[in-house]
Amino acid sequence: MDNIMIDRINTLAHKAKSVGLTPEEKEEQAQLRREYIATIRMNLRAQLDSIDIKEPDGSITNLGDKYGDKTKH
Repeated sequence: MDNIMIDRINTLAHKAKSVGLTPEEKEEQAQLRREYIATIRMNLRAQLDSIDIKEPDGSITNLGDKYGDKTKH
């Protein structure tokens, strides 16, 4: 998701509040929002998967290995 797409989301949101959106613009807004949410989820998952926890016994546990999506491995 680049700044151009985020700017377009914001433009559509402002237009929706002021004058309303056409059906085509509503669909574009919905699609952009879905892409934005997917990107946020992907980034959050990558951050969570890279966290290491030091256990009380001194061992290191990677949360991605322990709790991550097993279907992707």
